Amino acid sequence: MTFLYKWLARQIPGLDLKLKEARMSDTDESYMKKTWQGSMFLSLGLTLVFFLFTKKLLIFLVFPIMFLFMFSYLARGVDVKISKMKREIDKEILFAGKFIIIELESGVPLYTTFKNVVLNYETIGPYFNELVDKVDLGTDMEDALNEVIAATPSPNLRKVLWQILNSFKTGSNITGSLSIVLDQIGREQQIIIKEYGKKLNPIAMFYMMAAIIVPSLGITMLAVLASFIGWKISLGVLLVLVVVLAFVQFMFLAVIKSSRPPMAV
Repeated sequence: MTFLYKWLARQIPGLDLKLKEARMSDTDESYMKKTWQGSMFLSLGLTLVFFLFTKKLLIFLVFPIMFLFMFSYLARGVDVKISKMKREIDKEILFAGKFIIIELESGVPLYTTFKNVVLNYETIGPYFNELVDKVDLGTDMEDALNEVIAATPSPNLRKVLWQILNSFKTGSNITGSLSIVLDQIGREQQIIIKEYGKKLNPIAMFYMMAAIIVPSLGITMLAVLASFIGWKISLGVLLVLVVVLAFVQFMFLAVIKSSRPPMAV
């Protein structure tokens, strides 16, 4: 099975880097092992539940399909975690960047500024804490910045750290160049918010149709037709409908939540 896990890990480009960005301690092989075993247990459990209600052995033919679906879903766990971390970082990036500018303009040394960021920002703080720890252990500031940048999941935080690194290398004013980067990030977030407002209305309408109106009318029509033709709707059929409707609801809520722009709340 070790060979299988290694082969599966190679099918996901950059999995090792993704795990570092997600701040997960797993190796690529152990991550695929957990994904494989989790998919196997979940698929088997759901198959047994459906079998208990339907009492049909044919339900086990669905097991391979269910396993592939579960595996592809769980394998994206690292991407989902990275995406969530990006959103959380982007909520703080402007405030943390302005905090750094204020600290530096007040005459606070760069190293002390990083330590103050750790104390004041819950999401971005761990990245600067890692930077401070590397410097405390004897790593050069430039090398420490490069190492943190390489494992940063957020492009915006990467821009801020790159700007600090470039200014540190050249000896130029950090606050001036950093202000330009933060202004650019702010404009990008404003554009994203406007685009979100345009997408929200069609998504809401489609949600009303596909997740509320169509299921309600569809089940009603199904019950009426079943009574006319004498078709007995089994509990298994109703359970399948409930699972499908719950999945549709979950997918719509996930789409709406994932499309929401990062904003401080």
